[in-house]
Amino acid sequence: MSDNMCLGVTERLKPILAEVRDMVQNDILPIEKQWHHETETAADRWAHTPWQLETLETLKSKAKSKGLWNFWLTKTGLTASDKGFGLTTVEYAHLAEQMGWCHLAPEVFNCSAPDTGNMEVFEKYGTEEHKERWLKPMLEGKVRSAYLMTEPDVASSDATNLEFSAVKDGDEWVLNGEKYWSSGAGDPRCEVYILMARTEDKGDDRSRRHKQHSMFVVPADLPGISKLRAMTIFGQDDAPHGHLHMKFENVRIPADALLIGEGRGFEVSQGRLGPGRIHHCMRAIGQAERALELLCKRSTSREAFGRPLAKLGANYDIIADCRIGIEQARLLCLKAASMMDTGDHRAAAPYISMIKVAAPNIALKVIDEAMQMHGGVGISQDTPLAGMFIQMRTLRYADGPDAVHRMQVARKELRGYTNQKV
Repeated sequence: MSDNMCLGVTERLKPILAEVRDMVQNDILPIEKQWHHETETAADRWAHTPWQLETLETLKSKAKSKGLWNFWLTKTGLTASDKGFGLTTVEYAHLAEQMGWCHLAPEVFNCSAPDTGNMEVFEKYGTEEHKERWLKPMLEGKVRSAYLMTEPDVASSDATNLEFSAVKDGDEWVLNGEKYWSSGAGDPRCEVYILMARTEDKGDDRSRRHKQHSMFVVPADLPGISKLRAMTIFGQDDAPHGHLHMKFENVRIPADALLIGEGRGFEVSQGRLGPGRIHHCMRAIGQAERALELLCKRSTSREAFGRPLAKLGANYDIIADCRIGIEQARLLCLKAASMMDTGDHRAAAPYISMIKVAAPNIALKVIDEAMQMHGGVGISQDTPLAGMFIQMRTLRYADGPDAVHRMQVARKELRGYTNQKV
């Protein structure tokens, strides 16, 4: 659907946006089916095949040569930096939407999770040694990383519950515990983890609940780290960028692996998750647009009962509601991005929570309607829709479930009506 007003598309952004869209549509999407076939038939599903590695590096080289690289590190906002492309968060939102059309696209432009969030951590909180050893090769797209926060034995949606232990022993920290849904840890190219651990015993003083955890930088090849299993989503693995269940047994890391200070893990995690959440939402809108395109093409190219599918039942209403929902979500996403550009985390937080609920839910609705329009093929491997549905349903958990974000929005709304904490 074309329009004459696109909020936040500056004159500077227009040619960049056109080039990113061109690469996604003409270079990346056409190889998607072959990419999935290679993964499904590979001897090791957790490692790229030679064809995949060569294709990916060719695409990345092309993006680099065009200067289409590291857009995510914006000049304004919660992690403002001069190392990135120099865009605002609002400008990046439009690029991320285009990348959302294909799961391969973000990595081609070095804008994929969990690396973007981890690079933000190194940029904002890392030591000079961290930046030289990890951030530099990550900015060049040579190294991948993982984020380890969620745990199997506690309700991790309340991160103050996390029990993974880090105990100081001389000039080292000793790590013990389990993590699962460890984003990115299944990739053989993953060389470093950002990990949240408890560094203070749980006490009754609720004022210290957010001061009992710390964030650490952990090389992936240390003794004592076990990869127990790959986590599946709806019975399917997520190779090769999947999530692992991991165990740490007396893993020793140096004192300087601690990021910015003991008890400041929540400070680091919020600095990381705020931008990451909205990046996911930007890409979700791209997924919704792709699903609506597939829905419309199917509805106008197939007939049943003597009429095009588009003219059967309530399909006009369904298509219209999908378009309305996408436009609403995009505007809310741009509002959240604009609030982030102020650099005020407190002001931006409720808008990030709002779009974190809204974007994956509208994307799921559109994908579901597209699947229905395709009939049986819609849930098969012959369209990308089933995979898209899995990604979007998972996003309703990632970086905080819907219920937690709704709670934050409601609390903010109610503060104007009571002097008590709600």
